[in-house]
Amino acid sequence: MNSDFEMPTHPVQRLTKPFLRFIHLEASSGIVLLSCTIVALLAANSPLASSYHAFWNQTLSLALGGSGLSYPLWYWVNDGLMVVFFFVIGLELKRELTSGELSRKRNVILPAAAAIGGAVTPAIIFLMFQKGEPAQAGWAIPMATDIAFVVGILSLLGKRIPHSLKIFLLSVAIVDDLLAVSVIAVFYTETIHMMWLAMAAGGFGVIVLLNKLGVRLIGVYALIGCALWLFTLKSGVHPTIAGVILGLMTPAASLLDLKSAQKALASVGTTSYQDDLKEMKKASFTLSRMAQFTARESVSPLERLETALHPWVAFVIMPVFALANAAVLFNISSFGTQLSVAVILGLVVGKPVGIIVTSYIVIGIGWAKLPNNVNWFTMVGAGLLAGIGFTMSLFIASLALEGTLLETAKGGVLLGSGISMILGSCALLLAAKYRVSNM
Repeated sequence: MNSDFEMPTHPVQRLTKPFLRFIHLEASSGIVLLSCTIVALLAANSPLASSYHAFWNQTLSLALGGSGLSYPLWYWVNDGLMVVFFFVIGLELKRELTSGELSRKRNVILPAAAAIGGAVTPAIIFLMFQKGEPAQAGWAIPMATDIAFVVGILSLLGKRIPHSLKIFLLSVAIVDDLLAVSVIAVFYTETIHMMWLAMAAGGFGVIVLLNKLGVRLIGVYALIGCALWLFTLKSGVHPTIAGVILGLMTPAASLLDLKSAQKALASVGTTSYQDDLKEMKKASFTLSRMAQFTARESVSPLERLETALHPWVAFVIMPVFALANAAVLFNISSFGTQLSVAVILGLVVGKPVGIIVTSYIVIGIGWAKLPNNVNWFTMVGAGLLAGIGFTMSLFIASLALEGTLLETAKGGVLLGSGISMILGSCALLLAAKYRVSNM
């Protein structure tokens, strides 16, 4: 192949280049998410508040014949678009379990233990304030960590933060999300409709069969996935659970290994054409199909889907979720209520205490060790940063509570996440400065 060959460019590619450069920055998704949160907060605390809420409460209907679905717009976001978010979480978890940090048993112990401690402790703190109260059902609100915000902050801090700490925090966040999904499945499912649940189980069975038969067309699985979303929604189980399961079922291995792909591409480049125009066109079509197949199947379906969906989740779905759910009316008096205090303390205190204490125990008994170039001061910063609950906390709040209680809990989530972001960032900067001064 000619190494001097360059792919042709079009004016639209030059126009979109700055945008593409922006979305490939790890911090960008956090910036966009934060911006949408601010927009929602400003709208909720302005003369536009009633119009803003009316927009998200308007009904969107999808009907075919005499049957259909009719829900408020915010419901479509929370139970529709967010399924894609949870599907990507399933993909990330599958990748980590098969080839990432969680694929090595010794590497699993510390983040898994830290995630469990960081989930249980905030729930206990919440129940200390809300046991027997109307908002008791929201005990899981401060459990989870928001991956997008954590990645954004770590990226902004740059090389001052050890790479091993970033891996640790991301692993904690992924296990955290798995725990949160399990809690949603077990504790926030009210009524089960067995017929729809059986249809959903049958749909998963079809996917297993297609995997065994070697069907690799993503479009086929997307179609079945849409049907599974409907079956799960109607069954009473939250449809986000289906998203995670589908992610975990996605094949993580490519059909062609690197050597096979190189041989196939080499055969494409070295095949000679005949002088006959018709034969040339036929050969060109065959070779292009071969090249297309080779390029597609040398990458696993998991990696292809994660690469394709991640920008949509980071820059469309999560920002839209923030716009629909972060519109909280700020009332200073509400931050002094037991519910708000329970959420704030769960995130700001429960998260770091749970992560640090559990990590100290498993390291003390010799089951794990601190990540490379990380000390306990740095771990405190990581624990504080993990208190950014935002997306998952708001999501669980919308499942557990309603009305005034929901608005109060959302306010606690936003304030608690903001405090955790500031304290965690400052602690990590101080830890980095201390580490450099002692080198």
